[in-house]
Amino acid sequence: MTRSGRRPGADGPIAGVHGTRLRQDLRLEFAAAGSIFVDMDTPTRLPALFLSHGSPMLAIEASAAGRFLDGLGDGLPRPRAIVVASAHFTADRPTLGGHPQPHTVHDFGGFPEPLYQLQYPAPGLPGLAEDIAARLAEAGLPATVRPGHGLDHGVWVPLRRMYPDADIPVVPLSVMPHASAAQHYEIGRAMAGLRDEGVLVIGSGGFVHNLGDLDWAHRDAPLAPWAQEFGDWMRAMLRARDWAALMDWQQRAPHARHAHPTVEHLMPLFVALGAAGEDPKVRPIHRSHEFGTLALDAFAFDGHD
Repeated sequence: MTRSGRRPGADGPIAGVHGTRLRQDLRLEFAAAGSIFVDMDTPTRLPALFLSHGSPMLAIEASAAGRFLDGLGDGLPRPRAIVVASAHFTADRPTLGGHPQPHTVHDFGGFPEPLYQLQYPAPGLPGLAEDIAARLAEAGLPATVRPGHGLDHGVWVPLRRMYPDADIPVVPLSVMPHASAAQHYEIGRAMAGLRDEGVLVIGSGGFVHNLGDLDWAHRDAPLAPWAQEFGDWMRAMLRARDWAALMDWQQRAPHARHAHPTVEHLMPLFVALGAAGEDPKVRPIHRSHEFGTLALDAFAFDGHD
């Protein structure tokens, strides 16, 4: 099997009779979900994205990050489906949401009531979830599909800005808070072939994320020096494509533990990096911050299998 998670010579996600049947099932699911990309044999190559989703208020507030997301969807080829590795979906192994109509999860507290009334009624795609689980298993990464899982705010908040019509099927993917950057990179690598099948892979997290150090009283506060130094190091390593340093970020990056007291908000970056394919190009596509420490950088990754 290739590093993209596909057997050599396989036509589509899985080779053989099972692969043909799954491909037919997926075509029917895309059609039922209203996707305009029903022809599975006409791929649209997409980048993989890392997005910082910030506060749940990103869903409704006018902000630099929100305005960036408002234009991002129109700047990409329209995907057949979207897979989002979210910092707010954690499990001890790769887990995918497999509900045909996932519910909107308001997994936060203390925000204005209108935020809890928002819904993002995008369809799910259980067949794609099963396909990804099979790719992961082929790569030696046993995965689980959770049929009743909904869309947490790491999924629906950025998608509500990017694709407000909620008409593109969405499959959520977990991160593993006790796993390494390299393990999350390999999860992405197993999904790299999806980009050639019109599936947009997004890692949704935060570039710098320490809720205990946010200056909630001053949204426009200058970025704290420690957050600046951590972000500068990450950007420099991404620019240099120094993958070894990035995989060892907890030991090498300045203020790593301060920037990420827990790792789940940075792990989606490594999923997206892996999903871009071999030795990807790195394109910074947004940079802003809020509350003195919340860095909201975004990147597009383009590579080859």
